[in-house]
Amino acid sequence: MSASKDSSSDVSPRSRGASLDSLRLDKWLWAARFYKTRSLAVDEITKGRVTVNGQLAKASRELRPGDLVRLRQGPIEREVRVVGLSAIRGPAPVAQTLYAETPDSISARERAAEARRLAPEPADSIAQGRPTKQDRRRLAEWDRWSASID
Repeated sequence: MSASKDSSSDVSPRSRGASLDSLRLDKWLWAARFYKTRSLAVDEITKGRVTVNGQLAKASRELRPGDLVRLRQGPIEREVRVVGLSAIRGPAPVAQTLYAETPDSISARERAAEARRLAPEPADSIAQGRPTKQDRRRLAEWDRWSASID
């Protein structure tokens, strides 16, 4: 004679995917697929590479729709407006619905991509690459027997 419990009463609204009014910054950055793991998101936040509404933020900062988040992913600077909140990490098309990138951010990213495309790669100017072991021995031999004015 065990009493059966309704399983839906044990599930919290957050885990059911109910609409959220606020969410931790690190969790949102992870769910929106800006960073691969939450620990990477926390690292970037603690390094000061993420700001919310123009202020440095902590990982535990509560984020709400309408907040302006500025972040750096490698060399790329992005500025996005929070549109939605999700505590779960879904596919990329769903994650892209959580934010809207500002027009200034889009144009700056495009300019940076064009500059990278047009800038010559410094390594391309090297014709032969690193000296081989044999080349290094020849250089050392030449240096040892070079004439000096002593």
